Amino acid sequence: MTTALITGATAGIGAAFARRLAADGHDLVLVARDTARLREQATELHDRHGIEAEVLSADLATEEGIGAVERRLGDPRRPVDLLVNNAGFGNKGRFLDVSMGDELRMLKVHCEAVLRLTSAACEAMRGRGRGGVVNVASVAAFVPRGTYGASKAWVVQFTQGVAKDLAGSGVRLMALCPGFVRTEFHERAGMGTGNIPGWMWLDADKLVAAAMADLARGRTISIPDPRYKALMGLVKLAPRGLLGGVSSRAGRRYGPS
Repeated sequence: MTTALITGATAGIGAAFARRLAADGHDLVLVARDTARLREQATELHDRHGIEAEVLSADLATEEGIGAVERRLGDPRRPVDLLVNNAGFGNKGRFLDVSMGDELRMLKVHCEAVLRLTSAACEAMRGRGRGGVVNVASVAAFVPRGTYGASKAWVVQFTQGVAKDLAGSGVRLMALCPGFVRTEFHERAGMGTGNIPGWMWLDADKLVAAAMADLARGRTISIPDPRYKALMGLVKLAPRGLLGGVSSRAGRRYGPS
Protein backbone atom coordinates (compact mmCIF):
# COMPACT_ATOMS: atom_id res chain seq x y z
CA MET A 1 0.00 0.00 0.00
CA THR A 2 1.31 3.46 -0.90
CA THR A 3 1.64 6.38 1.51
CA ALA A 4 0.84 10.06 0.96
CA LEU A 5 2.02 12.93 3.17
CA ILE A 6 -0.18 16.03 3.21
CA THR A 7 0.71 19.33 4.84
CA GLY A 8 -2.09 21.60 6.02
CA ALA A 9 -4.16 18.43 6.18
CA THR A 10 -6.89 19.35 8.65
CA ALA A 11 -8.90 21.83 6.57
CA GLY A 12 -9.76 22.96 3.07
CA ILE A 13 -7.87 21.50 0.12
CA GLY A 14 -5.57 19.50 2.39
CA ALA A 15 -8.52 17.77 4.06
CA ALA A 16 -10.05 17.10 0.65
CA PHE A 17 -6.81 15.45 -0.50
CA ALA A 18 -6.84 13.35 2.69
CA ARG A 19 -10.41 12.20 2.05
CA ARG A 20 -9.74 11.36 -1.59
CA LEU A 21 -6.47 9.53 -1.00
CA ALA A 22 -7.87 7.56 1.95
CA ALA A 23 -10.86 6.54 -0.14
CA ASP A 24 -8.43 5.35 -2.83
CA GLY A 25 -6.68 3.14 -0.26
CA HIS A 26 -3.55 5.17 0.48
CA ASP A 27 -2.06 5.27 3.95
CA LEU A 28 -1.57 8.85 5.13
CA VAL A 29 0.81 11.07 7.05
CA LEU A 30 -1.24 14.06 8.15
CA VAL A 31 0.72 17.24 8.94
CA ALA A 32 -0.64 20.36 10.64
CA ARG A 33 -0.22 22.41 13.82
CA ASP A 34 -3.39 21.33 15.67
CA THR A 35 -2.59 17.96 17.25
CA ALA A 36 -6.09 17.32 18.58
CA ARG A 37 -7.68 18.04 15.22
CA LEU A 38 -5.12 15.84 13.46
CA ARG A 39 -5.89 12.92 15.74
CA GLU A 40 -9.62 13.31 15.22
CA GLN A 41 -9.13 13.39 11.46
CA ALA A 42 -6.80 10.37 11.51
CA THR A 43 -9.28 8.32 13.53
CA GLU A 44 -12.17 9.22 11.24
CA LEU A 45 -10.26 8.31 8.07
CA HIS A 46 -8.97 5.07 9.57
CA ASP A 47 -12.44 4.00 10.71
CA ARG A 48 -14.12 4.94 7.45
CA HIS A 49 -11.57 3.59 4.96
CA GLY A 50 -9.43 1.08 6.87
CA ILE A 51 -6.18 2.88 6.12
CA GLU A 52 -3.36 3.80 8.46
CA ALA A 53 -3.25 7.52 9.25
CA GLU A 54 -0.15 8.82 11.01
CA VAL A 55 -0.20 12.18 12.79
CA LEU A 56 2.75 14.59 12.57
CA SER A 57 2.29 17.89 14.41
CA ALA A 58 4.50 20.55 12.84
CA ASP A 59 4.49 24.30 12.29
CA LEU A 60 6.07 24.91 8.90
CA ALA A 61 6.79 28.51 9.81
CA THR A 62 9.52 27.20 12.12
CA GLU A 63 12.84 25.47 11.57
CA GLU A 64 11.82 22.68 13.93
CA GLY A 65 8.59 22.03 12.04
CA ILE A 66 10.17 21.91 8.60
CA GLY A 67 12.97 19.69 9.89
CA ALA A 68 10.52 17.19 11.39
CA VAL A 69 8.69 16.76 8.09
CA GLU A 70 11.98 16.57 6.15
CA ARG A 71 13.11 13.71 8.37
CA ARG A 72 9.81 11.86 7.88
CA LEU A 73 10.01 12.21 4.11
CA GLY A 74 13.57 10.88 4.09
CA ASP A 75 12.92 7.85 6.32
CA PRO A 76 13.85 4.83 4.17
CA ARG A 77 11.93 2.45 6.45
CA ARG A 78 8.63 4.28 5.85
CA PRO A 79 8.67 5.57 2.27
CA VAL A 80 6.32 8.33 1.14
CA ASP A 81 5.02 7.90 -2.40
CA LEU A 82 3.11 11.17 -2.78
CA LEU A 83 3.78 14.54 -1.16
CA VAL A 84 1.09 17.23 -1.16
CA ASN A 85 2.57 20.58 -0.12
CA ASN A 86 -0.67 22.33 0.77
CA ALA A 87 0.07 24.33 3.94
CA GLY A 88 -0.40 28.05 3.46
CA PHE A 89 -2.18 31.20 4.59
CA GLY A 90 -3.05 34.73 3.56
CA ASN A 91 -2.40 38.10 5.18
CA LYS A 92 -5.12 40.72 5.37
CA GLY A 93 -4.05 44.13 4.11
CA ARG A 94 -1.99 45.73 1.40
CA PHE A 95 1.78 45.91 1.32
CA LEU A 96 3.16 47.98 4.22
CA ASP A 97 -0.08 47.33 6.15
CA VAL A 98 1.20 43.84 7.01
CA SER A 99 4.08 43.41 9.45
CA MET A 100 7.43 42.28 8.12
CA GLY A 101 7.30 39.35 10.51
CA ASP A 102 4.06 38.09 8.92
CA GLU A 103 5.46 38.59 5.41
CA LEU A 104 8.58 36.56 6.25
CA ARG A 105 6.49 33.88 7.92
CA MET A 106 4.49 33.55 4.70
CA LEU A 107 7.67 33.14 2.66
CA LYS A 108 8.91 30.53 5.14
CA VAL A 109 5.76 28.44 4.67
CA HIS A 110 5.07 29.05 0.98
CA CYS A 111 8.63 28.97 -0.34
CA GLU A 112 11.26 27.61 2.05
CA ALA A 113 9.09 24.76 3.33
CA VAL A 114 8.01 23.84 -0.21
CA LEU A 115 11.63 23.90 -1.40
CA ARG A 116 12.96 21.77 1.43
CA LEU A 117 10.12 19.26 1.58
CA THR A 118 10.09 18.82 -2.19
CA SER A 119 13.84 18.23 -2.11
CA ALA A 120 13.59 15.67 0.71
CA ALA A 121 10.75 13.83 -1.00
CA CYS A 122 12.26 13.84 -4.48
CA GLU A 123 15.64 12.58 -3.32
CA ALA A 124 14.02 9.54 -1.73
CA MET A 125 11.58 9.03 -4.61
CA ARG A 126 14.28 9.23 -7.29
CA GLY A 127 16.19 6.50 -5.50
CA ARG A 128 13.12 4.24 -5.74
CA GLY A 129 12.34 5.32 -9.31
CA ARG A 130 8.79 6.47 -8.58
CA GLY A 131 6.73 9.05 -6.70
CA GLY A 132 4.83 12.29 -7.03
CA VAL A 133 4.72 15.80 -5.59
CA VAL A 134 1.78 18.20 -5.75
CA ASN A 135 2.66 21.76 -4.75
CA VAL A 136 -0.47 23.80 -4.12
CA ALA A 137 -0.09 27.27 -5.64
CA SER A 138 -2.92 29.55 -6.80
CA VAL A 139 -4.21 31.40 -9.83
CA ALA A 140 -2.87 34.42 -7.92
CA ALA A 141 0.51 33.29 -9.27
CA PHE A 142 -0.47 34.72 -12.66
CA VAL A 143 -1.49 38.23 -11.58
CA PRO A 144 0.23 40.90 -9.45
CA ARG A 145 -0.77 39.86 -5.93
CA GLY A 146 1.89 41.23 -3.57
CA THR A 147 3.74 38.77 -1.37
CA TYR A 148 1.05 36.11 -1.59
CA GLY A 149 0.94 36.09 -5.39
CA ALA A 150 4.73 36.36 -5.65
CA SER A 151 5.20 33.36 -3.37
CA LYS A 152 2.72 31.31 -5.39
CA ALA A 153 4.40 32.38 -8.65
CA TRP A 154 7.64 31.04 -7.17
CA VAL A 155 5.92 27.74 -6.39
CA VAL A 156 4.77 27.41 -10.00
CA GLN A 157 8.17 28.23 -11.51
CA PHE A 158 10.02 26.07 -9.02
CA THR A 159 7.75 23.07 -9.63
CA GLN A 160 8.05 23.33 -13.39
CA GLY A 161 11.83 23.58 -13.16
CA VAL A 162 12.19 20.57 -10.90
CA ALA A 163 9.78 18.57 -13.06
CA LYS A 164 12.02 19.25 -16.05
CA ASP A 165 15.18 18.34 -14.14
CA LEU A 166 13.66 15.04 -12.94
CA ALA A 167 12.07 14.06 -16.25
CA GLY A 168 12.59 10.35 -16.86
CA SER A 169 13.31 9.60 -13.21
CA GLY A 170 9.84 8.26 -12.43
CA VAL A 171 9.10 11.24 -10.17
CA ARG A 172 6.23 13.49 -11.26
CA LEU A 173 5.71 17.06 -10.05
CA MET A 174 2.72 19.32 -10.52
CA ALA A 175 1.77 22.81 -9.38
CA LEU A 176 -1.93 22.99 -8.53
CA CYS A 177 -3.41 26.45 -9.20
CA PRO A 178 -6.96 26.79 -7.90
CA GLY A 179 -9.01 29.93 -7.59
CA PHE A 180 -11.48 30.66 -4.79
CA VAL A 181 -12.33 27.49 -2.89
CA ARG A 182 -14.95 27.16 -0.16
CA THR A 183 -12.64 26.50 2.79
CA GLU A 184 -11.63 28.15 6.07
CA PHE A 185 -8.82 30.07 4.33
CA HIS A 186 -10.44 33.49 4.09
CA GLU A 187 -12.06 33.31 7.52
CA ARG A 188 -8.72 32.48 9.17
CA ALA A 189 -7.13 35.44 7.40
CA GLY A 190 -9.94 37.78 8.42
CA MET A 191 -10.84 38.47 4.78
CA GLY A 192 -14.37 39.26 3.67
CA THR A 193 -15.74 37.37 0.65
CA GLY A 194 -19.03 39.16 0.04
CA ASN A 195 -17.80 40.81 -3.17
CA ILE A 196 -16.75 37.54 -4.83
CA PRO A 197 -19.29 36.32 -7.44
CA GLY A 198 -20.82 32.93 -6.79
CA TRP A 199 -19.54 31.47 -10.06
CA MET A 200 -15.94 31.92 -8.91
CA TRP A 201 -16.24 29.52 -5.97
CA LEU A 202 -14.98 25.95 -6.35
CA ASP A 203 -15.74 22.78 -4.39
CA ALA A 204 -12.65 21.35 -2.68
CA ASP A 205 -13.48 17.69 -3.37
CA LYS A 206 -14.13 18.29 -7.07
CA LEU A 207 -10.94 20.35 -7.22
CA VAL A 208 -8.90 17.47 -5.81
CA ALA A 209 -10.49 14.97 -8.20
CA ALA A 210 -9.47 17.14 -11.15
CA ALA A 211 -5.98 17.63 -9.72
CA MET A 212 -5.43 13.88 -9.31
CA ALA A 213 -6.54 13.32 -12.90
CA ASP A 214 -4.10 15.97 -14.12
CA LEU A 215 -1.27 14.41 -12.09
CA ALA A 216 -2.02 11.03 -13.66
CA ARG A 217 -1.85 12.67 -17.10
CA GLY A 218 1.62 13.98 -16.33
CA ARG A 219 0.75 17.67 -16.33
CA THR A 220 3.11 20.04 -14.52
CA ILE A 221 0.47 22.76 -14.02
CA SER A 222 -3.15 22.10 -13.10
CA ILE A 223 -5.82 24.80 -13.26
CA PRO A 224 -8.67 22.46 -12.40
CA ASP A 225 -11.77 24.22 -13.66
CA PRO A 226 -12.87 25.40 -17.12
CA ARG A 227 -13.94 28.80 -15.72
CA TYR A 228 -10.51 29.53 -14.34
CA LYS A 229 -8.76 28.12 -17.40
CA ALA A 230 -10.69 30.65 -19.49
CA LEU A 231 -10.04 33.44 -16.99
CA MET A 232 -6.30 32.76 -16.96
CA GLY A 233 -6.32 32.77 -20.76
CA LEU A 234 -7.75 36.29 -20.65
CA VAL A 235 -5.17 37.29 -18.04
CA LYS A 236 -2.40 36.46 -20.50
CA LEU A 237 -3.88 38.94 -22.98
CA ALA A 238 -4.61 41.77 -20.52
CA PRO A 239 -2.15 44.66 -20.03
CA ARG A 240 -0.03 44.27 -16.90
CA GLY A 241 -1.01 47.74 -15.69
CA LEU A 242 -4.71 46.86 -15.81
CA LEU A 243 -4.10 43.65 -13.89
CA GLY A 244 -2.18 45.52 -11.24
CA GLY A 245 -5.05 47.97 -10.74
CA VAL A 246 -7.67 45.22 -10.43
CA SER A 247 -5.43 43.28 -8.08
CA SER A 248 -4.88 46.30 -5.85
CA ARG A 249 -8.59 47.04 -5.55
CA ALA A 250 -9.40 43.42 -4.77
CA GLY A 251 -6.90 43.25 -1.90
CA ARG A 252 -5.18 39.96 -1.06
CA ARG A 253 -8.17 37.72 -1.54
CA TYR A 254 -6.94 34.93 -3.79
CA GLY A 255 -6.21 32.04 -1.50
CA PRO A 256 -7.09 28.41 -1.96
CA SER A 257 -5.48 26.43 0.77
